[in-house]
Amino acid sequence: MLKRFRRLRRNEVMRNLVRETQFSLDDLIYPLFIEEGISAPQPISTLPGIERIPESALAGEVEELWALGVRYVMPFGISHRKDEVGSDTWNDDGLLARMVRTIKQACPQMMVIPDICFCEYTSHGHCGVIDEDHVCNDATVENLVKQSVTAARAGADMLAPSAMMDGQIRAMREGLDAAGFENVAILAHSAKFASSFYGPFRVAVDSELKGDRKGYQLDYANGRQALADALLDEEEGADILMVKPGLAYLDVLARLRERTLLPLASYQVGGEYAAIKFAAQAGALDERAVVFETLTAFKRAGADMIVSYYTKQVAQWLAQRS
Repeated sequence: MLKRFRRLRRNEVMRNLVRETQFSLDDLIYPLFIEEGISAPQPISTLPGIERIPESALAGEVEELWALGVRYVMPFGISHRKDEVGSDTWNDDGLLARMVRTIKQACPQMMVIPDICFCEYTSHGHCGVIDEDHVCNDATVENLVKQSVTAARAGADMLAPSAMMDGQIRAMREGLDAAGFENVAILAHSAKFASSFYGPFRVAVDSELKGDRKGYQLDYANGRQALADALLDEEEGADILMVKPGLAYLDVLARLRERTLLPLASYQVGGEYAAIKFAAQAGALDERAVVFETLTAFKRAGADMIVSYYTKQVAQWLAQRS
């Protein structure tokens, strides 16, 4: 007997009936870039369609996102008060705290998941304290705890640490609990690779650095090491594990899915977004179709949620469809 798989593909209604993997807005987290000291939105040349938002416009942007159905945002600050250690991030009147407060005041139900790192706030552009041209792990972890408590005190629902310091999750969890924020969750950038796909992001947040981050971010050739890092974050108290970047690391995501029961996230980073955008502008591909295909790929590989610069546009596309 000939097995006819095509019977289940013969029309759209049938294909929808048997579709194994789908995504919705409930799966998508939207990164926001907020710059202090500017009065008008600033387009980001490497991320067409994405802008640095003035603080004064943040509340309005969040209200628009909520009306579109977006429920999760990840704010990144572009600071004008950088120093050697990124101390503005643990100032209750600093940019990080102000962003979180503004979002929660404008839209109390919006889930705020700030990036917890230092590259946007340090004068040297690295993710922590520099000691003799190296990032000092333990000193950076101490500062990450201070930053985490400050963000929680401002109203953050979940924290997204991305510094890739050893022991950061355990220290943050203990620090948050000791400060009375045991209900603030941690979405750990657990398998964050040293990737060339981050290029557009560094322009977006005005983060230039001497050297590179290969000493603390993962070697893109090492899949087993990535799994070990992620599973250690689980042991240390992370609530959600992330693989970053996205498409080039779907194998790591799928293997991690087999080894943990925790929710998993994937980050469709700036280089992935830009590749689709510029190709679409050149007429090389159908932008909406490719975006939907890639988001489905993340879900199929095991992601429960996806951080994507396309989130707002996807929300607009879905609104048009309905």
